[in-house]
Amino acid sequence: MKTRPLCCLGQLLIFGVVLAAQTPGPCFGVSGTTLANWPQFHSDPCHTGYNASEIILSQATVGNLAPDWVYSTDAAISSAAVVNGIVYVGSFDNNVYALNASTGAKLWSYTSFSVESSPAVANGVVYFGSWDGNVYALNASTGAKLWSYTTGNEVRSSPTVADGVVYIGSEDGHFYALNALIGAKLWSYTTGGGLYSTPAVANGVVYFGSLDGIIYALNASTGARLWSYYTGLRGLVPSSPAVANGAVYVGSEDQNVYALNALTGAKLWSYTTGSGVWSSPAIANGVVYVGSFDHNVYALNALTGTKLWSYTTGNAVQSSPAVANGVVYVGSNDGNIYALNASTGAELWSYSLGNSGVWSSPAVVNGMVYASSLNYILYAFHLPGE
Repeated sequence: MKTRPLCCLGQLLIFGVVLAAQTPGPCFGVSGTTLANWPQFHSDPCHTGYNASEIILSQATVGNLAPDWVYSTDAAISSAAVVNGIVYVGSFDNNVYALNASTGAKLWSYTSFSVESSPAVANGVVYFGSWDGNVYALNASTGAKLWSYTTGNEVRSSPTVADGVVYIGSEDGHFYALNALIGAKLWSYTTGGGLYSTPAVANGVVYFGSLDGIIYALNASTGARLWSYYTGLRGLVPSSPAVANGAVYVGSEDQNVYALNALTGAKLWSYTTGSGVWSSPAIANGVVYVGSFDHNVYALNALTGTKLWSYTTGNAVQSSPAVANGVVYVGSNDGNIYALNASTGAELWSYSLGNSGVWSSPAVVNGMVYASSLNYILYAFHLPGE
């Protein structure tokens, strides 16, 4: 089996069950609240990866996508956050960048150490983790440092911000809840492995996976463990959970995609792919979309786990899909980004980002698609004339 390159994982990197329809919930992708921004990894605290408000890009128009601008750094680039006309990304060249979302012009950069963590933006503050072991908070307009918190090892996990709290894991095996305003530690929880998974937060519960093979659910206010689910001896969990309609969806190195009851952790179903699943699932309209190292993108019925379709790319799919207006966007280690029909899996559009893999998760917002590859370039795509 192919050895997984753990060093860059964060680029991918990141209630009783009623799944037949999208019911109201605390996150943009579930509630359908207008999503003019893509503020953190997989768009919302629940990590649905779903923009229900995108109307410019569609199955009919996405085939016309073309590069609008590119921005080059000196190393690999994280998944993007897009807020109020600004794109925020981290890079292994030790910087976090703020770029004009329309032109790609650099507004500011901040230097720490390698930044694999995807930035999260909330209330005018940019949060991210660094390989120097710190979690940082910067002024989103100027890049000025507001605070930092030191963990015991590299921070590759991407932060999730909800209700004034920054939730993030560290390779030191601890999961942290930090006051978003001042960076003070509210609580921490110790696991048996490093934490690359980006947490999902929904209805007062925080969910994340660990390299100890366990998926955890903690009380978001106190850090008390509510339940845990062990995926098995080969079940490293670098995938980031998504929460929708009373279920937690997450991939594992044991080749499975799991659906767990969000209240109890009981397994609802699992689907076995042909290789490890580091991709983080996206959830939209009762369907789970996820990639696998077996080169495929899968669409699974969210209620039953039944495969609806699969699409084969030219290499492993570590990228986490994004879904908007009937289109699934996802990268592959074959160097391409794909747009697929969400109902059938048919390819609607693809674009080569070079000879390097696409591990980051696309951001889809305001008629634009932002994606990066391991060739050190961030691409912004749009429809000509828009």
